[in-house]
Amino acid sequence: MKVKVDNEEVLELTETMKNVIKHDINEDIFDEDMKRRVKWVLTHKCEQCFQRLKQEWEPKLAAKGVAMLPTDPDAFAQLVFAQPEYKGRKERDIEAKAKEIL
Repeated sequence: MKVKVDNEEVLELTETMKNVIKHDINEDIFDEDMKRRVKWVLTHKCEQCFQRLKQEWEPKLAAKGVAMLPTDPDAFAQLVFAQPEYKGRKERDIEAKAKEIL
């Protein structure tokens, strides 16, 4: 079984690895269970990141005078990303590193 992201293989379960997992997971539902687990991991990560984004940006948006915040997570995230002062992780890391050098 291979797990790919954007057609790039990120993990291949060997037969031995699959059999080890099948010690706990019924082989009749193995494929379905593995897909469910991959989906859960990525969905959970997104949910946790969204909660941190929301905690950080709700007060910032309120301070900017934004009175109505979207309740839809995608709409809220797009509102945040549209802010001129928004910086992604890479930009924040670069800035932090530059401050360390000074």
